[in-house]
Amino acid sequence: MSTSSPAASTPAASPSRTAGGAEPDPANRAATIALACLGVFVSYLPVVGVSTALPVIQQALNASTVGLQWITDAFILPTAALLLSFGVLGDLHGRKKIYLSGLTLTVLGCLVALTAHGVAQVCVGQALTGVGTAALLPSTIGLISHVCPDHRVRARAIAAWTASLGLGLTLGPLFNGQILNHVGWRWIFLPTLVLGALIAVAGAFLLTDSRADRMRHLDVPGQLLAVIGITGVVFGVIEGGGTAGWGSTEVIVAFILAAVALVGFVAVELRSASPMFDVRLFRSRAFSGAAVVMGVTLFAQVGLVFTLSEYFGLVHHASTWDIGVRLIALNGFTVVLSPVVGRLMNRVAPSLLLLAGLVVAGIGALLVNVFKADTGTGEAALVIGVLGIGIALAMAPITAVTVDALPRRLAGTAGSANSALRQIGSALGPAVFGVILTNRTLATLPGHLAASGLSQADQGQVDGMVSNVGIQAGAFLHLSTDQSTGQALAAYGDSFTDALHTCALVGGVSILIAAVISLVLIGVRRTVAAEPAAEAVAVSA
Repeated sequence: MSTSSPAASTPAASPSRTAGGAEPDPANRAATIALACLGVFVSYLPVVGVSTALPVIQQALNASTVGLQWITDAFILPTAALLLSFGVLGDLHGRKKIYLSGLTLTVLGCLVALTAHGVAQVCVGQALTGVGTAALLPSTIGLISHVCPDHRVRARAIAAWTASLGLGLTLGPLFNGQILNHVGWRWIFLPTLVLGALIAVAGAFLLTDSRADRMRHLDVPGQLLAVIGITGVVFGVIEGGGTAGWGSTEVIVAFILAAVALVGFVAVELRSASPMFDVRLFRSRAFSGAAVVMGVTLFAQVGLVFTLSEYFGLVHHASTWDIGVRLIALNGFTVVLSPVVGRLMNRVAPSLLLLAGLVVAGIGALLVNVFKADTGTGEAALVIGVLGIGIALAMAPITAVTVDALPRRLAGTAGSANSALRQIGSALGPAVFGVILTNRTLATLPGHLAASGLSQADQGQVDGMVSNVGIQAGAFLHLSTDQSTGQALAAYGDSFTDALHTCALVGGVSILIAAVISLVLIGVRRTVAAEPAAEAVAVSA
């Protein structure tokens, strides 16, 4: 039985057209798929790469925990907020133009970060790169869907796309580790800059363009409300868990603005003649389930990457290269298992693979609770490997479920929604997990210091330093004697590990909840077809 949508064969689900109005040239299919994969690869190369370099950046720029969180979220926020708009722009003006614009913005952002002398400029560079990624993600999915009308070819292409994303996440820390071993931290942005420029040149000559088969309009009110809503939530979480506090005026105002904006977004989209994102598509159970599962899974995955990077860097004092090696299994299995997952999606229900992957990933996240301050690399790699296998089994199927839940003519919309939820979850991950790390470490540190044998004076000095400067300061303690320093570092390591366990519990439970949502809303059907409600929306759009 086919896994494609029945609506794909109806007039309402006619394929998108090329920029010139002709059907895509099959001879250019391989080049388009390859360039789409390269585009998503380069867009994700700095994501974990920058996260694993945060301890080095923190020392070089004297950044606080909140500052480090903003370096990560400065990339993710514009990506999440602008994805849907770039999907519409691709439909209007051609996905090739948006693809090339995304690479140009990525290169410009890396150039800004490469020349940075403070946290603010790094954040500006990250933000520009995030805007570039917002352009690349929906355009690459749209380009692939256009040149792959056959669901079997499309499943393999989506698996390759997912593998490319995972390859960027995997190689980023390794590239940065080698760079930091030889030159300064700013140069970690050079590989993305060079590769982005080269891929843009190749894409200008080789890429097959496409755009939607119907006219759409940029939804300015919806875009503004989406930006305010998403930014308000993430700002409130980061600042509420930082120095501002949950009861501060700016945090309360941020959450109120976010709530009003998101409610307004839904109202505007329901009334808009050309909505940026038609919320009626959530009438499709499969689409709704895939959207929620994507957001929750990426929330846990990226949050755990942030947490584990900090754990290895601050407790184990691992270099950026070592951190990248220890985390390689987390995203590496997505690359290694991609061909297998692509073939399996044509033999068993993608939703069944998704469910299995979520269960394995949830168990892997919970197993992080066995970590101690002195856990060896081998034991850590085994646990991270279980989490990585689960993520690998889930990522390609969840994208396929999202795309196949709607008629093919809405593949760009499905891809944009998939990527938007991915980035919203990714933005909230470091924000929420960073708050948990800070609060839990500070809460347990006094008890571990009291049990360490340190004098009252030394305990007060350590607790005050970590509380006032930030939890990163605990990794670089120096007291009056080597023995006292060792005791303080051991107490700090135990406190940070307690916080890691809390993050692992939150991450594991979140992924298992996503598995339950997948089972209830998506099920394990062999075919994830466009459901009547979603198809009705598509016909009227």
